[in-house]
Amino acid sequence: MLVTLRTAVAQAPAQVMAGFTRALFVALAPPFPRLRVLRFDGCRTGDHVEIELNTLVKRLRWTSLIVDNGEMPDGTVFFVDEGQVLPPPLRFWRHRHLIQPGPQGGSVIVDDLEYRTASPLLDVLLYPAMWAQFAWRKPIYRRWFGKR
Repeated sequence: MLVTLRTAVAQAPAQVMAGFTRALFVALAPPFPRLRVLRFDGCRTGDHVEIELNTLVKRLRWTSLIVDNGEMPDGTVFFVDEGQVLPPPLRFWRHRHLIQPGPQGGSVIVDDLEYRTASPLLDVLLYPAMWAQFAWRKPIYRRWFGKR
């Protein structure tokens, strides 16, 4: 299942990319499930991010590996994380973070993610929650990088 959200911000792509820090990662966390960062190496190829999700019933681990990062010819900067250890019911996770040059300056942050469970029906049922988790980020991005 694919989910894509776009957020226009005031800062240039290189500035936004430099702002993808542990502090921003923590700020982007939705209120539920509660998130605790166990490891955050950064956003370059080979870096690891490990978190613990507290669902109030159980604590679940999530480990992602940054599998790619760079800059495209059009000035878009990006990094891609893929889930290595995922909480149930997820079986696959790939999140492309694209920071595109904006049409009149600034940038557009694109959260482009793909996820799968064991069931296409469950994928569809999870879509509203996945969309909401990433829509939560939009005002936070604007606070950190300026409203466009």
